[in-house]
Amino acid sequence: MFAKDHIEYEAVDLPDRTELSDAEMLTEAQAFYDKIKRRHTVRDYTDRQVPREVIEECIRAAGTAPSGANHQPWHFVAISDPTFKHRIRLAAEEEERKFYEGGAGDEWLKALEPIGTNDDKPHLDQAPWLIVVFAQRWGHFDDGERFKNYYVPESVGIASGFLLTALHCAGLVTLTHTPNPMRFLNEMLGRPASEKPIMIVAVGHPTEDAKVPKVAKMKKPLDEILTVAE
Repeated sequence: MFAKDHIEYEAVDLPDRTELSDAEMLTEAQAFYDKIKRRHTVRDYTDRQVPREVIEECIRAAGTAPSGANHQPWHFVAISDPTFKHRIRLAAEEEERKFYEGGAGDEWLKALEPIGTNDDKPHLDQAPWLIVVFAQRWGHFDDGERFKNYYVPESVGIASGFLLTALHCAGLVTLTHTPNPMRFLNEMLGRPASEKPIMIVAVGHPTEDAKVPKVAKMKKPLDEILTVAE
């Protein structure tokens, strides 16, 4: 952790070690791919509730992500209160209307056509939980003095990936929502100016007739995303 007082480097033995054969490593890698490829971005949610403890454990997992200088520059706000969720929906839809009415530009809107999105965001009401991810651009010591955080976008991006993976492994579906701008979330959720809202993650269970865009299942093949130098 980061502290104002100087902390000397101290090494400790690797606390958790896994030794696998090459064959076992491949089996584990293939099993993970088989699980993660079943993750879907979903907009249709049932009213089935999700225990708070499940959300907490998934956020705990996100908090184990690596970060610049181990500053852990993130904060998560989990919301289940219907009134709060509805306020977020109304504010988000106001920004989305500006986006779809021309603020995004023709090229961006054309790129979104196969996804089928618009300014109507009922999932922000329907999903039992919304998790707002904040990036902490700087922090403060106990005496109020400011300190800088490092590699904030990269760190928060990794933690967000951990969060989505944990929620998927817990049997839940998600949708990442990024209305722009999102500063309304700071005031609404009581977060300081040092934090920048990055995304809203809707979390819950899919309806029986939930749909996903066909194009969303079209992933680039390995030879398009991988270059090997050996």
